[in-house]
Amino acid sequence: MINGDDTASGTALLIAAAPAGKGCLIDASSVLPTLAAVPPSILTGTTASTIVELAEPTDPQTVLTRIRAAAAVPGPLSLYITGQLHLDHKQRLIHLALARTTPTTLRYTGLPWHWLVGELKLRAPGTTTVVTDVVAAPDAWQQLRTEGLALGYGIRVYGRITPPPPRRRIAEPTYLKALATTWRSGVNPPLAQLHEQAAAQAGPDDALFLAIDHTAVPAPATSALHVPNRPQQEPAPVPTAPAPISEDTEVAEKDPLPAIFAAAHAGRHGEAASLAAMWEGWALRIHGVGSVQATHWLEVRADLARLADDPARSCELWMAAADARLARQQPPDDPAVQDAVDRAHHQWQELRDPQRARELGPLLVALRRHVPGRRSGAVEAVQHRLELLHTMPPVEARRAAAS
Repeated sequence: MINGDDTASGTALLIAAAPAGKGCLIDASSVLPTLAAVPPSILTGTTASTIVELAEPTDPQTVLTRIRAAAAVPGPLSLYITGQLHLDHKQRLIHLALARTTPTTLRYTGLPWHWLVGELKLRAPGTTTVVTDVVAAPDAWQQLRTEGLALGYGIRVYGRITPPPPRRRIAEPTYLKALATTWRSGVNPPLAQLHEQAAAQAGPDDALFLAIDHTAVPAPATSALHVPNRPQQEPAPVPTAPAPISEDTEVAEKDPLPAIFAAAHAGRHGEAASLAAMWEGWALRIHGVGSVQATHWLEVRADLARLADDPARSCELWMAAADARLARQQPPDDPAVQDAVDRAHHQWQELRDPQRARELGPLLVALRRHVPGRRSGAVEAVQHRLELLHTMPPVEARRAAAS
């Protein structure tokens, strides 16, 4: 549908997707009639409006083609996505489930989230808005709580992610419906304000709300809404790498770290991780893979995973940061390299899952052999614990992992 003249054309892509049958967690398409009643100019924020609707799509390639076509059109782009997210266990990648998706066919019938990210990152910063109202399957929910939902620098993101509903219940996209109901009433407040109103109405208390807007101020804003209060943790030391220094002084003039770590200490781990992932994407785009700036944000994400009580992910990220520094020809006795490996080692020791400890152990041993650290015996300590985990029966291995 095209509305208005062509002087200021924008595009809105509405995606409502969920598996049919027992695998359905949310009645995604129920929001489409409400959105269809919203004036197109409000959905796009422009005078002329092109609306593309995908209701219960079945083929990921078809969805990708529609996203690619919408992303290629000049002018503002708004995506409204409702559905459910799942985790591919082989590659641990988030997918949006489609109508034919089942747990065993996810990799072939779902839309990989990184496909969407890849198309949107080609657009000019500040021209793209993504509004989500999605349910996460149990495995995806655990990852999203600590890593957030990344979309990239320069993309305005508002939305809600909820854990899976109780058995035999189907969730409703009440957050997106609340937005649409307000728009239908003729009221069109700033999206940040409307987000807070809709989130307060929609709930639930344990939902993860995202409010990332890098279009209005140099540093991304964070939402005042959050998941239920958790016990406050003592502030963790921020990685010692310097804050990113960019030729884009407008972007760099406000340090985003205080807001990110404030969100993490308040228990809003997904929000903090999403913000850090966005800034890491900016560093990769501006400075490249392996740059000082990209490594800095890798270390920030590692510390955020620690705060979110995800030692496995924190260990992985600290090892990746150490590898990045070594690849830049920093010597093994460089304090920053040693700190990264020491933190990876500490997080590995914190692991209570024997299987994950066995998976990460050989990588840590190899890294420790190259970076033995300031204290002797670090390599032997990792090897000893790893041998115990491999030789002990499952019950005793769990006890050893917890010791």
